[in-house]
Amino acid sequence: MQRLRYYILSLLLIGSLSACIEEDDYDDTARGNIEALWRIMDEHYCFFDYKKEQIGVDWDEVHQRYLAQANEKMSKVQLFEVCSNMLAELQDGHVDLYASHDIGRNWSFKESHPNNYDENLVKDHYLGTDYHIAAGISYKVLEDNIGYIRCESFSDALGHGNISDALYLLALCDGIIIDVRNNPGGTLTTAHRLVSHFTNEKTLVGYIYHKTGKGRNDFSKPEEEYIEPAKGMKWQKPVAVLANRSAYSAANDFVKCMKAIPNVTIVGDTTGGGSGMPMSSEIPSGWSVRYSAVVMLDKDRQHTEFGVPPHVHVDMVKNDQLNNIDTIIETARKMLRKD
Repeated sequence: MQRLRYYILSLLLIGSLSACIEEDDYDDTARGNIEALWRIMDEHYCFFDYKKEQIGVDWDEVHQRYLAQANEKMSKVQLFEVCSNMLAELQDGHVDLYASHDIGRNWSFKESHPNNYDENLVKDHYLGTDYHIAAGISYKVLEDNIGYIRCESFSDALGHGNISDALYLLALCDGIIIDVRNNPGGTLTTAHRLVSHFTNEKTLVGYIYHKTGKGRNDFSKPEEEYIEPAKGMKWQKPVAVLANRSAYSAANDFVKCMKAIPNVTIVGDTTGGGSGMPMSSEIPSGWSVRYSAVVMLDKDRQHTEFGVPPHVHVDMVKNDQLNNIDTIIETARKMLRKD
């Protein structure tokens, strides 16, 4: 799998560089920038069919509608807004436009949903002050002998030694909660490293494929994606993974992978999605555009671009929060306890 990922990234880097060269054919005008941006996405973005099926995006219609807004008298700020709005049609958190004055983005994957996470509540009434820290995770044993692991990001260094040591200290617990709510993602290898400590055998967790040409349907054949069991400490007991709409990108993939493991239950809300591996190119104005270029599916060959649904859907209850209770954590604790 690691060799496959390096191979795909190499192809994408070559494709990204080619895109930059080709877009030099366009002038640094309102029309030239819109055309260049549309073409980069048209040739390199990987979710057109899926987005058309799910949310009705017709990329050719989008082209005509936004090109009609080109006006050579418009300011750079106005042009940036038009370009950003065009990209926002795709409703993809991995599609962004970067300029010195702003970042054009679409965060609808979380903005219209309940947050289902209260950071202060977790820190003050669950982690407290006597928790342990192992690189990118914080953890402790709760009063009912359930282990709680808080993983805020997969951007932090997290080695097999860190994970093994944490699991060793939690070994007497009846079950473990892994909380990735509000985890914005990070590095896939870090997310997969954590997953590898919860399986005893090579496990199919999904499929991956990438663009091979400029046509919208020019893709490689899907390759199987496996998680190999870690050589260090491995957890054998039940696990509850807590998720919400702000668990995105590598955190979304972590939940996808954990859902493929038999003794794991996903609790909370559907994740935020973001299953496309991103790459970037540049348009004549000098603005950089990031886009999804590699498709990652779950083990059943289903898209997770719009999120991974939980086994048990639970929303935070306002009255619980007022009483310093995290509804989602408590639901998971009840599931894991040996009553």
